[in-house]
Amino acid sequence: MKLVAVIMAGGSGTRFWPLSRSSRPKQFLPIAGQKTMFEETVERLLPLLPLENIYTVSGEAQAKMIKELVPQLSKENILVEPQARNTAPSLLLATARVFLEDPTAVVAALPADHVILKPEIFRRKLKAAAAAAADGFLVTFGIPPTYPATAYGYIHYDRNSSVSFEAEPFFHVLSFKEKPDRPLAEKFLASGEYYWNSGMFLWRADAFVSKLEAYAAEWYGYFREILGCLEAKDETRLASVFGHLPVLSIDYALMEKAKGILVCPGDFGWSDVGVWSSLFDLWPKDQADNATRGETVALNARRCLVYNPGKLTALVGAEDLIIVNTESALLVCRRQDDQKLREIIEWLKKSGREEYL
Repeated sequence: MKLVAVIMAGGSGTRFWPLSRSSRPKQFLPIAGQKTMFEETVERLLPLLPLENIYTVSGEAQAKMIKELVPQLSKENILVEPQARNTAPSLLLATARVFLEDPTAVVAALPADHVILKPEIFRRKLKAAAAAAADGFLVTFGIPPTYPATAYGYIHYDRNSSVSFEAEPFFHVLSFKEKPDRPLAEKFLASGEYYWNSGMFLWRADAFVSKLEAYAAEWYGYFREILGCLEAKDETRLASVFGHLPVLSIDYALMEKAKGILVCPGDFGWSDVGVWSSLFDLWPKDQADNATRGETVALNARRCLVYNPGKLTALVGAEDLIIVNTESALLVCRRQDDQKLREIIEWLKKSGREEYL
């Protein structure tokens, strides 16, 4: 069995504004650790995979950053999507590329901007998930929920349907659920039958094609078109095909419709680092639960997150604030309001303030 990792690196990272910008989104920044999130994703895979089995898929601008960060990665392995149209088009492109080389290869589709604190456990489970995918299943990792989150999708699984691959447990997926409101999230948590949707997927390339044909006929047609473009090495035609693809995630395009999906418990210290407040679980904190990057003096200040390297930040009587200072913009918001950053981004777009994006 050949295992190929496809790192999805085309995200814009707008929820980490003002540090994350279109010129360098969050996956190419050292937000969670000392290295960029993209570099950490690659390094996490290398004990299990040779570099030639690692592909990336992104836009042209991100592809240049990928080459800068990992210059030893072959140009042929850096796939460029003509337009950013969410994960379904990008993963059709990547899987088509792998399919041309080896239809029986297993593809592991992994976001470039996740944190995994227990990489050895992750690699062990990834190997087991690859074995399940080689058997023809679509496979995903489900994160055991620790609180009734409303920012994640959920996976409803049959806890009485355990099967084993490489001595790791897997369960049959019953359904995927949209991001719930708080009461529904509490029900999901109490039932013990739901995982958070990690956004990581595995499939054998030819099995992926069969699942598209059976459950997502429109996308199967798109796949055949993309495959034809790659076979002909026709970049102009590929750009035309991408131009009329729906902007859709692989969850909506296939995973929510398909049968024969297994989920493996992803108990490997996962975080999608989706918003600034998620860093409270990753950065060291002082005795008053302040998490800081940059010299900070805190006087009667509690539960604040500060990103202000190279400068002194003084906090006096502040509680539950997020403070992010960059060369051209300053963000100050309450911790519970960091999801509203998208409204700032929309305002900047409508106001023509592209220099801040």
